[in-house]
Amino acid sequence: MDKLLLLSGTKIAELIRKKELSSTDAMEIHIRQIQKVNPVINAVVKDRFETARAEARAADALIRSQGSETLPPFHGVPCTIKECFALTGMPNASGMVSRKDLISKEDATAVARVRQAGAIPMGVTNTSELCMWYESYNKVYGRSNNPYNPGHIVGGSSGGEGAIIAAAGSPFGIGSDIGGSIRMPAFFNGVFGHKPTGTLVPATGQYPTAENEALTYLATGPLARRAEDLMPILRIIAGPDGKDPYTREFKLGDPASVKISGLNVIAVPDNGAHKVSADLKAAQQKVADYLASKGAAVKTMHFEKLKSSIDIWSSSIDHETKTLYRTLLGDGKDISPVWELLKSAFGLSDHTLPSIVLALIENLPRMMPARLEKFVEMGKQLRQELIEAIGPNGVMLYPPFANAAPKHNAPLFNPFKYAYTAILNIMTFPVTCVPLGLNSQGLPLGVQVAGIPGNDHLTIGVALELEKALGGWTPPKLAQS
Repeated sequence: MDKLLLLSGTKIAELIRKKELSSTDAMEIHIRQIQKVNPVINAVVKDRFETARAEARAADALIRSQGSETLPPFHGVPCTIKECFALTGMPNASGMVSRKDLISKEDATAVARVRQAGAIPMGVTNTSELCMWYESYNKVYGRSNNPYNPGHIVGGSSGGEGAIIAAAGSPFGIGSDIGGSIRMPAFFNGVFGHKPTGTLVPATGQYPTAENEALTYLATGPLARRAEDLMPILRIIAGPDGKDPYTREFKLGDPASVKISGLNVIAVPDNGAHKVSADLKAAQQKVADYLASKGAAVKTMHFEKLKSSIDIWSSSIDHETKTLYRTLLGDGKDISPVWELLKSAFGLSDHTLPSIVLALIENLPRMMPARLEKFVEMGKQLRQELIEAIGPNGVMLYPPFANAAPKHNAPLFNPFKYAYTAILNIMTFPVTCVPLGLNSQGLPLGVQVAGIPGNDHLTIGVALELEKALGGWTPPKLAQS
């Protein structure tokens, strides 16, 4: 395994600026790695290798002609992009058969900003259908497989991103998250993922997107093999673009300024509704013990309202969403979920089973408006409780899921375990998912580190400390073979 494949994008950029590494070589090494691992994990669903090679040569020529003093921060560094984001010249199907021939003519805001910062996309990565399920599988590109054990899921909907970064094919990428779609793939694949504060990064240029206030629950952020890339990328993609009406300007703090001594840490072992596996509980306790040993004030807490996480999440989304999911599945014209379910039984539907079931049941909450309003209000109350408990100089430790990466299709039989990530979207909290080594089955462990809105630097600062102390990303054998 080439040592370059262990480095952060920040470190690769530094080597390129110092002329110790060419962008061309960095690109070629990562492309070779993708070509090696992708037949097993099916993470990169469309590449732009020849274009990326040409852009890398141009990046090297620019250094030769003008030097490195004025170069952008990620000049010449390879990366990947979740396929639901528009990337000029690349497909933007989001797992929809009806969109499989759609080619983007411009870049999404976050993609444009990363490219302006010098990064060079090598390709786009797999998602679930319309990004609405936590296994990355669709009828356009097929199923993505976990690089630690291909029989297990990569998570969704940024599952392809998590998998290719874990397999050392990309130093970092861009994902999106309305119910855990950055953090579950980061956790299942043993890499870092950051869901920013709601309203920090524009959602412009991704499909599908959210409506009304639900745009504050939809977050765009980085996944990376090294924590030091999280804040630089976040600074690049953050801030209003004049198109997303909910994005606000934040003054982001410095993760390097975070002091563990005196930090307020609340450790929440579970949500009271979905039992957390012993190995995941032990991993979180290890984090709590380490932070306490460094002078943090650690307190274990439970919050009764977390039991209703799924009801709060779904009610809050439904309250703001006017376009039905069945309409999205039909590209503006309602599908018949019952008919698609019958077709699916014979393998004839263009849609995945989770999408069909969601379309079938989506009207139920709207038929009970009083219940919907009850959980929307409960979410607001829970948010205030958590803000008060965490405080301005604090973080919350929370499981990213109930157990390590499940086997393929297992989520169909227990679909609500994403409650652990989804509830934090409604809170609009910044959350960093931190890898914590592997369990006895060789699957990644991890923890969510959440903070109050605007404190992205605190959660990333803690992630940096935990990476230094506990090891961070562990490359899978697939990447090293």
